[in-house]
Amino acid sequence: TDRTAFRVGTDLALTPGAVVHRSPVVEVLQYAPTTETVRRRPVLVIPPPIGRFYFLDLRPGRSFVEHAVSRGLQVFLISWRNPGPDQAQWDLDTYASEIERAVEVVKEVTGSPDIDTLGFCAGGILQTTVLNRQAATGDTSIATASYGVTLLDFDDRAPLGAFSSPRLLEMAGRGSRRKGVITARSLGAVFSWMRPDDLVFNYLVSGWLMGEDPPVFDILAWNADGTNLPARLHQQFLDVFRTNALCHPGTLTVLGSPVDLSTITLPTFVTGGTTDHLTPWTGCYRTTTELGGPSTFVLSNAGHIASLVNPPGNPKASYYEGGPAGAEPQDWLAGARQQQGSWWDAWASWEWERSGD
Repeated sequence: TDRTAFRVGTDLALTPGAVVHRSPVVEVLQYAPTTETVRRRPVLVIPPPIGRFYFLDLRPGRSFVEHAVSRGLQVFLISWRNPGPDQAQWDLDTYASEIERAVEVVKEVTGSPDIDTLGFCAGGILQTTVLNRQAATGDTSIATASYGVTLLDFDDRAPLGAFSSPRLLEMAGRGSRRKGVITARSLGAVFSWMRPDDLVFNYLVSGWLMGEDPPVFDILAWNADGTNLPARLHQQFLDVFRTNALCHPGTLTVLGSPVDLSTITLPTFVTGGTTDHLTPWTGCYRTTTELGGPSTFVLSNAGHIASLVNPPGNPKASYYEGGPAGAEPQDWLAGARQQQGSWWDAWASWEWERSGD
């Protein structure tokens, strides 16, 4: 993409707000209200540690944060630091403890005794470790949790199967340990080669063979502005992927609490994307059955990032919603109804009903 076409703060990430907390690991952003009143219980958004936060705040009209604020929600968002070799030992405990601190910051700023959270992709994995810790200690600081295209159950390896052999996983782990991080460029290459026709050869043909100018597109510009992943956290993610540790109670311990998904009993809202090549929607759906509480599932059209940047008013936007989540995703889909519009509205309505006066 043409990376000079957009500037953060000038063209992207324009929803008004301020940094209300900063540590060596995170910044917490609070967004300004645009409605006369707001719901009492705030929501903290947890992006993945891979990629920068502003895919949730692209251009006006294409910003999830802007839309959530417009619905009268108090919105806070974590921005993760881009780590270097000096941060190689940052791990799940590091990130989970920062989320716990961010929760306390949001409670302090708003005066609310509890909050809601929304984790996207790997941010949903981090969110889950905090929810597990909360269940183990009897903490009720988080009242509800939402998941955007998050896999917790890695039993179904496709389409990640091409990268799941023990030798390849060990090679990836060895590389990040040597450098201290797995670089944004390396991560981007792995994700691109999972869909080579669309994400590699398409641009080879248009740019190199045809001599066409690179496209100007906000999502591609964000994707090119990548972040690194600390070696220790990368190794832990590989272990979770290899052993499906989240779904085997007691296999993984974070913040001193063995992870048991069935102990997480608060209400959840879960989304998947119909053509998601990173986190297949059937796998995302299984989050509803692995957790122990009531869950609502919504299936958005499009792929991993496009299903998230899917604003109302997009004539191509649609989503499926159905009854209570059951055991099999295809059974749920058979009984679901396709709706025109964006899952953003479905989530905001669900959240609005559960966010107090």
